[in-house]
Formats: sequence, structure tokens, C-alpha cells
Amino acid sequence: MRADAERNVELLLTTGAQLLTKDPSASIAAIAAAAGLDRRTVYRRFASRDDLLAAIYRARYDAVEDVIADAQLQDAPVALALRRFVEGAIAVHRKWPVELSRINDRSVDARRARYLAQIQTFADRATRERLLRPGFPPGWVPKVLQQLMVEAAEGLPDLSPAQAAGLVVDTLLLGMGRS
Repeated sequence: MRADAERNVELLLTTGAQLLTKDPSASIAAIAAAAGLDRRTVYRRFASRDDLLAAIYRARYDAVEDVIADAQLQDAPVALALRRFVEGAIAVHRKWPVELSRINDRSVDARRARYLAQIQTFADRATRERLLRPGFPPGWVPKVLQQLMVEAAEGLPDLSPAQAAGLVVDTLLLGMGRS
């Protein structure tokens, strides 16, 4: 794909993610207009609104998977990996704020399940390494962490991702950490 075509697709997808957050029923024409693109340009790449939505969700998960890889959840020191992950996840959520429950796509569901399993594995590691206290039900730490990150990303837009990550990590560790 040509560089300008790649930029147009990225612009279309990020604009679509932003617009769909405000108006879940936004049409392809509205998304194209908001991105400054012709509707026909969008239809050349995406046959339907559902295809566009699926591409937006896949792009979000591509970004999430990049954050997980960059955070080095299995190899980096636990506190550093947690901080990297949270900061990156907040930035991703701000760029791709779409509600993931709106898509009915098995491949996206499978990616979400892998993501949650990776976070649970990391939480187990953080517990073994005594950053978190033991005894939480399986899946609880990932759910709480996810909610904290969403609240920080959406509710604290004036904070940078790094500042918001500091608040999330402090909240998590003070609430679930070893005393």
C-alpha cells in the first residue's frame, strides 16, 4: 500500500474510533467526512460499515498487543512492566476509545481473551514477586486494572498518559499491594 493510502486508512480508523465513541450509529459517510476523505475512498477499502468497524477493532487490538510486547510483562522487573503497560494502555485507549463490547467478531473475542490471560499471568507473577498480595479471585486484578485504566484515560484527559499511569499504578498497589 502506498504511504499516502496507509495514512488515509490510519486517519480513517482513528477518526472512526473517536466518532463512534460519541455516536455509535455514525455512518461511513459521517466518518469519511470527519476524516476529510471522500466516501468513495472509504468504500474502495471497506465494503460495508461492519468491515470498517471490524478494522477499527483490529487496529485497537494491534495497538494493545504492541503495548503488551513493549511492556515486557514476563521479563522486565514487575513494577517497571506494570508502569509501561498502564501508560501504553491509557494512550491506546485515548487513541482508540471504541467500546469493545459493540463488536461481534470471534477473532476480536479471541484476542481479548488472550489479552486478559496475559494480564492474569502478569498479576500472578506480581503476586509471586510480592508486589500484589495474594488471595484475589482469578480475573479480579485484570478487571480492576482495566477499569482503572479506562477511568484514567477517559476521566482525566488533562493528565498525560504517564501522569495517569502513575495514578493508576498507585491506586492499584495501594489497594491491592502488599502493606
